[in-house]
Amino acid sequence: MGHAQISEQKYTVAEYLEMEEKSEIRHEFYDGEIFAMAGTTMNHNDIVDNVRSLLKSVFVPKGCRVFSENIKVEAVPNFFYPYPDVIVTCAKEDVNGKYIVKHPSILVEVLSRTSAIYDRGFKLRMYKGIPSLQYYMLVSQNEFYVELFTRTEQKDIWTYQTFDQPSDIINFELLNFNITLSGIYENIVFIPDEEIV
Repeated sequence: MGHAQISEQKYTVAEYLEMEEKSEIRHEFYDGEIFAMAGTTMNHNDIVDNVRSLLKSVFVPKGCRVFSENIKVEAVPNFFYPYPDVIVTCAKEDVNGKYIVKHPSILVEVLSRTSAIYDRGFKLRMYKGIPSLQYYMLVSQNEFYVELFTRTEQKDIWTYQTFDQPSDIINFELLNFNITLSGIYENIVFIPDEEIV
């Protein structure tokens, strides 16, 4: 998913949130600047739906909530408010919230050619700063490939795993559940980026 800065003007968080409530287009906020969110591919949308469904089946019975694409996260208070593709939160404040998730347990981004560097670099750094976050998962939309970052008990140390076979099982040990790559990519037909229109 690409981003385009829409104005040179600097906004406060309050101004941004008020504007976002009325806007038909989603915008991410970073240090006073706002960026319009680009559209996505059909595969991107289907993968997001698959991941959300898998996570909902695990977390909704536990009283948690699972959101996709249209709910923002407070990654850095008063500094960075992105829209992850999928969010899992079990925090009471978020479960009873309205617009912003402040205590996510899992964040997922589905990668595109234009977003991959941003999601693996800048967003990863910002998301690691969220104290409640246990997992950050990156999902390719062009091949069987998932990357999983897992928080450890050591401060600022995360483990990194990759999965590239449909039969692979992704184990989320900290939260006591697992999902399969085949479930994430159910009914997906891969299309090379150069063929996407």
